[in-house]
Amino acid sequence: MRIVVTGTRGIPNIQGGIETHCEELYPRIAAMGFDVTVVRRKSYARDSLTEYKGVKIYDIPNLKKKSFEAIVHTFRAIWAAKWTIHADIVHIHAVGPALLTPFARLLGMKVVFTHHGPDYDREKWGKTAKFIIRLGERMGCLFANQIIVISNVANDIIKRKYNRNDAHLIHNGIPKPVFVDDTQYLDELGVEPRKYILAMGRFVREKNFHALVEAYSAIQQSEYKLVIAGDADIEDEYSRQLKTLAKKNGVVLTGFIKGKKLQTLLSHAALFVLPSSHEGLPLSLLEAMSYDLPVLISDIPANKEVGLEPSCYFHLDENIVETLVNILKIKLKEHIHPYYDLKPYDWDDIAKNVAEVYRICRPSVKA
Repeated sequence: MRIVVTGTRGIPNIQGGIETHCEELYPRIAAMGFDVTVVRRKSYARDSLTEYKGVKIYDIPNLKKKSFEAIVHTFRAIWAAKWTIHADIVHIHAVGPALLTPFARLLGMKVVFTHHGPDYDREKWGKTAKFIIRLGERMGCLFANQIIVISNVANDIIKRKYNRNDAHLIHNGIPKPVFVDDTQYLDELGVEPRKYILAMGRFVREKNFHALVEAYSAIQQSEYKLVIAGDADIEDEYSRQLKTLAKKNGVVLTGFIKGKKLQTLLSHAALFVLPSSHEGLPLSLLEAMSYDLPVLISDIPANKEVGLEPSCYFHLDENIVETLVNILKIKLKEHIHPYYDLKPYDWDDIAKNVAEVYRICRPSVKA
């Protein structure tokens, strides 16, 4: 069975939740005997790979313009899936790219659509973009052969709005943690083990990293540093302002990192903070949990679905900076060793469940 994956910027080592999701998932799918091709947006690739852990890589040039990039690239990926790769199934990730679901169906291919969350709620989109992304959600829900949702939040949306009651709930997963004793990278950053707050993610407004920086500055303490791992996909006014604000307040910015550097930060952090106003099912949170870190996260539905203790959450409202100041003061005095149930987030089980969706979609085609 030939499967073409689109809606992602690509794999491996490309920033983003969907990108991390695909990097973990598809090598496992390929190992089951499926012929998997991930179509990448060429400008994000840092290599010239044609294969990664059994997954074929197909690069297509892209417009690096956030308003049109995903839609145009998905159109070209679907065209290549039909006429070059000869796919049986196109797997479209995210509601924006799902706008092209009817196009893939018209070309005679089956479509699996993964709803990663209501992206039209992100603050970076204007009215026209929000309309197109909502339309993408509608097209995916009305025309996809099979739908996967990563959270009950997304499942409730498609049931309520489109009467689609047959979606497969398959969560995001967590790779097994690799604890790093070596602190050389921390020395390079100028931070000490258990003496820093860690945040991770893209530099977009809904992550509320600006509020976290302001709260960190307002605490007026010198014992703990704030480290933010991540960067902007496309530099814009917000990301530039955030970097300026961070530099002014002594915040350590690592840029986009993976592998041992990120593992080192996760191994030695005192506290993980995720103050987002929008998430799907946050991989950064799940990853922090896998390293047994105390966490402080906003009480948005996607975060609450993880089901942590009430003390892990703070109420997100217009007073976010003041709220973070008060709670951070308390959290940094605590010395707790949390336990998290991570069984629902096992990537091997997740891959088996996705493979079963493919078999349902094309029951007459063998892997």
